[in-house]
Amino acid sequence: MKITFLGGGNMASALIGGMIERGFAATDIAVVELGEQARAALAARFGVGVHASLDAAALACDVLVLAVKPQQMKAALAPIAGRLQGQLVISIAAGLRLADLGRWLGTPEQPHARVVRCMPNIPALIGCGVTGLYADPSVDETGRAAAERILAAVGSTVWATEEGQIDAVTAISGSGPAYVFHFIEALESAGCALGFDQASARRLAIDTVLGAARLAASAEDSPAVLRQKVTSKGGTTEAALASLAASGWHDALVEAVRAAEARGRALGEELGKD
Repeated sequence: MKITFLGGGNMASALIGGMIERGFAATDIAVVELGEQARAALAARFGVGVHASLDAAALACDVLVLAVKPQQMKAALAPIAGRLQGQLVISIAAGLRLADLGRWLGTPEQPHARVVRCMPNIPALIGCGVTGLYADPSVDETGRAAAERILAAVGSTVWATEEGQIDAVTAISGSGPAYVFHFIEALESAGCALGFDQASARRLAIDTVLGAARLAASAEDSPAVLRQKVTSKGGTTEAALASLAASGWHDALVEAVRAAEARGRALGEELGKD
């Protein structure tokens, strides 16, 4: 399977590195990158082929991964509109919808249909991400398996059953790390307020979140049951959770995710305008 990346930024680099670690041959991977120094760095780091443009050699692939910024995508695809020969296209650009990508890749009369939308998140940069995927109905099981194998190189994968759910994926896991970082910030601040130096407070906060997440991932119990097991009646945890409940924390977080999802849909509409 020959794979060409359009764009060689951080997420593309993480994917390429993860793929090679998992058995993909570097000689089967190529990257289209405008910057000469960036091309040289990618070739030296990974041993992949590099191209300055989406020329015929770069398009001689089975899979084309779109890894440029959403705002730059339409212009980046203009030179190859209508030139694809049935390649599977994987987009990791946030917000861009299948219909718009298909139109830019093909022609108004015959859009390119074999497209998979993916939404990885920032922990993918260290191989600990989670990616939501949605495939155009024309993508067969072989194509879906190829997309999943590529994105699984940087973490776990979840398939959406309809395209609109990708906006929800963006709101939950795409933006989610920021919610967790914000929680860590608050926990660190509480530690400092209770007398710890910042380094110790940060270590307590980060390792608490890390350990709790690992336990939630490995335990048979649901997060709700795990929470109940930690919460002794009349104890410290019960007092803390009661305070959080009184502040409306749970509902506020749900509303925050809804706001992110709504903004994702709006961005998709804005970015898809001709």
